[in-house]
Amino acid sequence: MDFDNLNENQTNLNEQSTDTENKASSNVDNTGAQALPNAQDAQAYQPEACTPPQPQPAPQEPIYQQPVQQQAVYQQPVQQAQYTQPNRTNEYIYNNYDSAPKKKSNAGKITLGIIASVLAVFVISVVSISAYVSITGRDFDNNQQNNNVVISPNLPDSNPGKNDKSNAVKPDPDASSVGESDESVSDKVYPTLEQLAAPDDAMGLPDIYDKVSPSVVGVSCTLPRGTATGTGIIISEDGYIITNAHVIEDAVSVMIVDNELNEYTATVIGSDEQTDLAVLKIDATGLVACEFGSSKDLRIGELAVVIGNPLGFELYGTMTSGIISGLNRTINIGDKKMTLIQTNASINNGNSGGPLINSYGQIIGVTSAKVASIYGEGLGFAIPIDEAIPIINDLMKYGYVTGRPIIGISGEDINAITALYYRLPQGVCVRFVTPDSGAEAAGIKAGDIIIGANGQSITTMDELNAIKNNFSAGDTITLTIYRDNANMDVDIVLGEVTQDTQK
Repeated sequence: MDFDNLNENQTNLNEQSTDTENKASSNVDNTGAQALPNAQDAQAYQPEACTPPQPQPAPQEPIYQQPVQQQAVYQQPVQQAQYTQPNRTNEYIYNNYDSAPKKKSNAGKITLGIIASVLAVFVISVVSISAYVSITGRDFDNNQQNNNVVISPNLPDSNPGKNDKSNAVKPDPDASSVGESDESVSDKVYPTLEQLAAPDDAMGLPDIYDKVSPSVVGVSCTLPRGTATGTGIIISEDGYIITNAHVIEDAVSVMIVDNELNEYTATVIGSDEQTDLAVLKIDATGLVACEFGSSKDLRIGELAVVIGNPLGFELYGTMTSGIISGLNRTINIGDKKMTLIQTNASINNGNSGGPLINSYGQIIGVTSAKVASIYGEGLGFAIPIDEAIPIINDLMKYGYVTGRPIIGISGEDINAITALYYRLPQGVCVRFVTPDSGAEAAGIKAGDIIIGANGQSITTMDELNAIKNNFSAGDTITLTIYRDNANMDVDIVLGEVTQDTQK
């Protein structure tokens, strides 16, 4: 606050009050009567007579507020002029003089870079031309000689200024072929894998799909605890369909969906677990039946196409392609041994029972995703159609595969630990004998241990079935059994597997 101005104003007020009192006392006579001033004194005295002796409050408010405004004006210059601005100025000057490095000229580096780039382009051009000449076996002299003109071999005319038709440049009729060959080398289009794998008279992939897809259907099964889906193949116009046996295993009901999304209720005609094939029947006519090819003439590397419903009906009618990767692959599925075709065409869950197709749109196999899922990604397998057709015919006609032998027992393997613990030989322990079977007729009993067949030692049921499958129904096989601490040979007439018999 400006206390000096305040004191000065207060002093002025006091002086005015003193002058007023002195003037008043001078106008009063000894008797106490006030003398009237003259006209001029009255005008000068009138404002003084109205001014009170104390300082008025109204003038004090502006005197008190004015220092507040002056205080705000006083503080602002201190922050900007005395503290902040000098520091910024000094810091800026210090950085420019002491810390900022001097820039060097880059003209030399830029020039060297340009020269290096030109040299690099030149070297690359020379190397490219040399490589082209070495690969194609051609040079520029040959190119000049192989132009589209032929120079006459006659001697030059004595008068060079005279045009002679004999020395004129003539077009070469064969030169166009040279130019065309040059263009064909540079613009050569290489064939795709499918083109390499397919023969010259093969169908295109779109044509294969158009031919086969009407014969491919979806198979939906209702199970006791859920549902299952797969793929099927129409093999007759009156509604016979083939698929995998594991697709319809334990199915309560089966439904067929064709490529036009029509639904049909299907009946299971027959199923064979050993070959993983099944035959279904729907009540429909005028269907598009597939065309069978031959799997015995296949070669590794040929084109292979798969159409099916991978991962369910959401991807209905998916087509994948590949090649035949292997033939006569012996695969063990559970206790069954199967001979299959291997392909790298994608086969996933839902493709089971679908077609494996050759380059002519013919069915050469029945795919099985069950096998592919066991052996990993990128490996697809299919049942050869030449082996499947006899099974399909038997299932359609009899409901089972005819001529397949059966011993008439069920049992379990005795491994080495069990045999050592109970002091028994390794083999197949008979648990059940099928009534009216060859085993029952030969006197086989539950508890017998089969340790041999036809003179060969066996220790598992797989080994026994492998020997049995070399015979047909009606043949006689000799089994060696262990009973009551003694071995004996028993001759058994093999029966035939039917729907009512147990293997």
